[in-house]
Amino acid sequence: MMKPALSYKTPIRPHRWQDMPNGEAILFEINKSLSPWWQRFFGYHLLKIGALSGDISTKGCAIKHQMTLSQVKENAQIIGDLDELPLVKHSVDVCVLAHALEFSIDPHHVVREASRVLIPNGYLVITGFNAISLAGLNCFLPVRRQKTPWNGRFFTPMRVKDWLNLMGFEILSDERLLHSPLAYEMSNNLVTKKWQQIMHTLLPSFGSVYVIVAKKREWPLTPIKPKVRIRPSFAPVKVSTMNPPQCKK
Repeated sequence: MMKPALSYKTPIRPHRWQDMPNGEAILFEINKSLSPWWQRFFGYHLLKIGALSGDISTKGCAIKHQMTLSQVKENAQIIGDLDELPLVKHSVDVCVLAHALEFSIDPHHVVREASRVLIPNGYLVITGFNAISLAGLNCFLPVRRQKTPWNGRFFTPMRVKDWLNLMGFEILSDERLLHSPLAYEMSNNLVTKKWQQIMHTLLPSFGSVYVIVAKKREWPLTPIKPKVRIRPSFAPVKVSTMNPPQCKK
């Protein structure tokens, strides 16, 4: 049975990538994965939701007005809650949600709020920890449950994509990164890089970090006009004569 996304316990939200083990390595891989996408986004406003989203590099994006919304004042232009965005409907061209769902009371509502402020055909970028991965297995260890990020709730990319599909999004990309438990310091030696390549080839779905790019679709409704029925014109039945037949004498 699938556990509900709603939680009654507020997880401790990290405000910097350095607050998580191998946070800088995770940020580097996410920036590397998203680098080709920023050139495809156009519009007027780009919104980074959450403090971690604010550190995502968007230098190659053509959108000039870029804002960061966070609950803390550090490096944020807008102060507000992630599940109650202080923005009007259809006002943002691109939204970035970097590792925000794991530390939200109602992650499904956070995605709905991002969808609300997005314009039709706008883009939503979501990154997070994969529940079905080596990093996700650490959530079952009691020694890890009290530490960040395992004190949050990991979701599978399939579940996040189900939320997006229900909201009318088209999934453009779903990539998995870092086939590692992320609990210990990662080295950049040849053995580690070779291991990452082998795991990415053999088990691509089990990466510890997922990166999803989706496009908001709102198809216009075409009214179906009722078929016009032409009433048949009234025509009396013609008979040869209206007089009764006469008997011959």
